[in-house]
Amino acid sequence: MGGIVLNGKVSIVTGSGRGIGFTIARKLAEHGSSVVLSDYNQEGLEKAAEEFSESGFEFIAIPCDVTRKDQVENLVKKALEKFGKIDILVNNAGITRDTLLIRMTEEQWDAVLNTNLKGVFLMTQAVSRVMIKQQSGKIVNISSVVGLMGNAGQCNYSASKAGVIGFSKSVAKELASRNINVNVVAPGYIETEMTATLPDSVKEAFLKAIPQKKAGQPEDVANAVLFLVSSLSDYITGQVLNVDGGMVM
Repeated sequence: MGGIVLNGKVSIVTGSGRGIGFTIARKLAEHGSSVVLSDYNQEGLEKAAEEFSESGFEFIAIPCDVTRKDQVENLVKKALEKFGKIDILVNNAGITRDTLLIRMTEEQWDAVLNTNLKGVFLMTQAVSRVMIKQQSGKIVNISSVVGLMGNAGQCNYSASKAGVIGFSKSVAKELASRNINVNVVAPGYIETEMTATLPDSVKEAFLKAIPQKKAGQPEDVANAVLFLVSSLSDYITGQVLNVDGGMVM
């Protein structure tokens, strides 16, 4: 996708301090977009900012807890102060608190739903106000294949990611007439710091369920996002793009 040009575009990527979020942010920057890096983990955000600075990318880094409306509004305000507009929003911030339903605490449920679903709501609401005024924008929400198929020990995470899909389809219908596209990328088993901690038996079970018999890379997810935020996807909205080696089809 070397021909995709995002010159003059401004992107916000939440959860971009590491992993998939950082890879997405870097991919957009490599194709010419100015980027607003954002993460609630200060250390990760500083490291990402350092790498962006060394690469000569146009960016700002703003700490943000997406579950806090005041912090979300501050993020959008600072992005506008720096760049004057927001063309692209990638809602990537997410957490897991895995355990079986019978053992799950209310805190584990609330933490995951607040970050993974409420965070997407707050960010999309704040940025869509800007995009409606501009009469243009691209929003990509990062879900997961477990939001489509479920996964034992992840009822909170699966519920949050299924919620992201339903939310995105509704918002796509609301914003389509304003020239704003809203789509979802649903990664499967991707090799990241988060999945590195999974037991070997779980990793093997995932690989058996993938027709391509291999794990995906953060770059695979970033490429899908790049397509959906570019002009190549102008007539695509309300869709879910699985990046999963065929795990769900």
